[in-house]
Order: sequence, then structure tokens, then C-alpha cells
Amino acid sequence: MSSEFTTLAAGLNFGEHHIEYLATNDLEMTQLARVKWAGYSWTIENYHRGIKQFCAVERSTVRSARAQRNHIGMALRAFLRLEIHCYHTGISWFEAKTSIIREAVRVYLAHPLYTLNSTA
Repeated sequence: MSSEFTTLAAGLNFGEHHIEYLATNDLEMTQLARVKWAGYSWTIENYHRGIKQFCAVERSTVRSARAQRNHIGMALRAFLRLEIHCYHTGISWFEAKTSIIREAVRVYLAHPLYTLNSTA
């Protein structure tokens, strides 16, 4: 039987009630390597959460493939700029997004483009 089709399943214990399972075809993988790869996995999960939560990559309403690629590309670019900004300022993604929205609302309220008629 070829080793490329043999799979090793290992559990990584991260606390009393938290075990993550990893499947690999590398039968010689050490516990240290499994922990390293679990760290990479967590970094990728964190990246996906950030790009979905802060750049709305999944909220595209267009149907054409080109428009979807453009939306995803611009969302990735926005996330990269957000990440660079957070790195240089030392703030979290949430703090950065909140400060951008807060400043935009403040500027709009100081000089509104549209006013509503009074209903009273």
C-alpha cells in the first residue's frame, strides 16, 4: 500500500475541553510539527474572518464573473490596506473600522448633503 494514500489523524489538545483534529498523509510528522501546522491553520482562519467581517468580501450582489473578480480583488486590496494601517498604528481591525465610520458620520453631520423636511 502506498504511503501517499495512508492518512494519519491526530488530536491536538488545547485545553480541558478543546481538541482540534488534524489529518495528514505525513506519517512521520512530529507533535511539534502538528502544533506548527495548527498555528498556520488558525492564522488562515483569522484572515478569512477578518476579510469577511471587515471588508464584506461575501456581500457581492453582481452575477458576472468579471464583476465578482473585481469585487473580490477590491475587497482584498481594502483588507491589505486595513492590515497595514493596523500594523503601523497598533490598533485592532475593529478599532480601525469604527474610527473610519465615526469620522465619516462626524463630517457628514457637520455638512449634510441632504436634509429632511420637518414632520411636526
